[in-house]
Amino acid sequence: MGLHPLEFSECYLDSPAFREKIKAHEAELDKTGRFIKELYKDGKNLINATKQLSLAQKKFAQCLGEFKFEYIGDDKTDDEKCIDESLQEFSSFLRNLEDQRDLMYVPPFYMFSCYLQAERKRYEKETEKYYSSLEKLLNMSAKKKEPQLQEADMAVEVMRQHFQVSSLEYVCKLQEIQERKKFECVEPMLAFFQTVFTFYHQGYELAKDFDHYKKALQINIQNTRSRFEGTRSEVFELMKRIKDSPQEYRQTSPISSEGYLYVQEKRPPPFGSSWVKRYSTFVKEQKILHMKTFDQRSGGKLGETESVTIKSCVRKTTDTLDRRFCLDIEITDRPITVLTVQALSDDDHRFWMHAMGGKEPVQYLNAFTKGVFIFTGINDQGLYRVVGVSSKVQKLLIDEKSCEIDLAASEDWDVKTITSALKLYLRSLPEPLMTYELYKEFIVPAKSATPESRVQAIHCLVHKLPERNRLVLSLVTKHLAKVAANSKQNLMTVANLGVVFGPTLMRPQEETVAAIMDLKFQNIVVEILIEQHEKVRLLTGDEWPHLKTYPGLVNDETSVSSNESVSSQSSNASGTPPEKSKNHHATISTSLLESTGVTLMKAKAVYPCEAEHDSELSFQVGAIFHDVTLSREPGWLEGVLEGKRGLIPENYVEIL
Repeated sequence: MGLHPLEFSECYLDSPAFREKIKAHEAELDKTGRFIKELYKDGKNLINATKQLSLAQKKFAQCLGEFKFEYIGDDKTDDEKCIDESLQEFSSFLRNLEDQRDLMYVPPFYMFSCYLQAERKRYEKETEKYYSSLEKLLNMSAKKKEPQLQEADMAVEVMRQHFQVSSLEYVCKLQEIQERKKFECVEPMLAFFQTVFTFYHQGYELAKDFDHYKKALQINIQNTRSRFEGTRSEVFELMKRIKDSPQEYRQTSPISSEGYLYVQEKRPPPFGSSWVKRYSTFVKEQKILHMKTFDQRSGGKLGETESVTIKSCVRKTTDTLDRRFCLDIEITDRPITVLTVQALSDDDHRFWMHAMGGKEPVQYLNAFTKGVFIFTGINDQGLYRVVGVSSKVQKLLIDEKSCEIDLAASEDWDVKTITSALKLYLRSLPEPLMTYELYKEFIVPAKSATPESRVQAIHCLVHKLPERNRLVLSLVTKHLAKVAANSKQNLMTVANLGVVFGPTLMRPQEETVAAIMDLKFQNIVVEILIEQHEKVRLLTGDEWPHLKTYPGLVNDETSVSSNESVSSQSSNASGTPPEKSKNHHATISTSLLESTGVTLMKAKAVYPCEAEHDSELSFQVGAIFHDVTLSREPGWLEGVLEGKRGLIPENYVEIL
């Protein structure tokens, strides 16, 4: 198990466990900094100490071979595994070098731990300021004038916001550096070894052998960097949402409630009482309150844990105690004892009242969905990555009249508007196509060792999906496979489509940093569905006709009109040729994303036709077409005439 992700919501709870996680991250960065420093020192030895070059090489190689990066989450991608293994590869290569030159280039290794010195000091300073001002506020007499209390509350609220923002930024920076160190350390190492090839004459042959690995590693680094950039944007977006509404993201559990409480400890006269801050966990089912002493300002030392069973909880008024936000807790095993605790704020007071089933004192009680988009303009660069105008996309999805618009003939709906509408529709579903229930199961194969096992596992999982979800997923993946097949023109490779549709087709039910770290595995699952859609086999052969039983997947009107046009041709063969389906370069298909592959054998032309595009066939009355199949364009067929295959207007022929 690697380092635990630092959840932004924990910044507001500021629990002991959260502080321990921060310490683990800081220790790891310090360790990495020491490693980089040692590596830099050894690199300089290669330049300045040619007489001891052999010894320096062995130490340098040993240092590379023994170090491994820590990672966030419970598993690594193939690219991250290759990056981890790259240090061992570098070490093995260096041991094989026998000849040496006077000049060697040492790349600028960055000292990661130095990046966080200012942030760490600021975080500790804000911690001290906030908790000091909080204690001062809580010790303030409740009998003071309301303006004074409000002014004090506002001052502490400002301090709290500064502390929480500082905590969020520090946590974000910690995890950012943890991720960046992987490629920012290895990438300059790769540059270093490239220069080794130049300055070592006998290393030339080794460089040739190393070239294939170097290229693969560059791809691994680029993929890891790209995933990091995507993950970072998601993390910043989550942090922004938490900044805007922190209470909505407070960690809650049906089993327990956690947070800080100040507990009143009574002393014999004349010493009065003292208030001790304790991190408290209330187990709802057993009604047990666990309290442990913890103060962030004293180095984060944990005190003893005390547990009590709660019988009842009542709000304490300021008439009986000159402190706000207080609760009186009656303890089961100590009937005479009443434990008085103080929450941190009014919101926190309501939170604990709700968690413990608190009551008021007795004296205060009072009685788009209708189609799948496809395009013959499938060669447009950046298809699905280039977004459309938001207002147009919303209009296409929301406007009730949009269902009646012919997208093929309308100039208002361009390709990027339609593709953006499809993505937005899939993201707006109450539950993603691949369901919340199966999300974790889909992630597991993406972390397995072999591609074959991944395909087999995903094949089994997709057949656990509801039939409607599986049908739509099949339409989407088959279409995306066609998009990827034209990647030389549209620049949308399987990997690019995985990045675009990974969060669209599957996502976790809860947005956390740990879930964001799994984005890279979501992309891998979607890549497998696209690249291996024939092996995964979302649908069996006899399931395609069932599409018409699902409203919104198949347009019954389209299939009916198609049949009517075929049956009516034989009776009007001598009349005026009917109008061909227009603008088949961008259309909304209400049948399938591509041909079902059903062979229609032969067809005979009943009207002459002059081709208007290179993809169409020209023919005269009586022409016989072979290998006729349904086209993915509504109103068109595909067939072979005189050795050339092309599009045929469906209402210009009759099936033999």
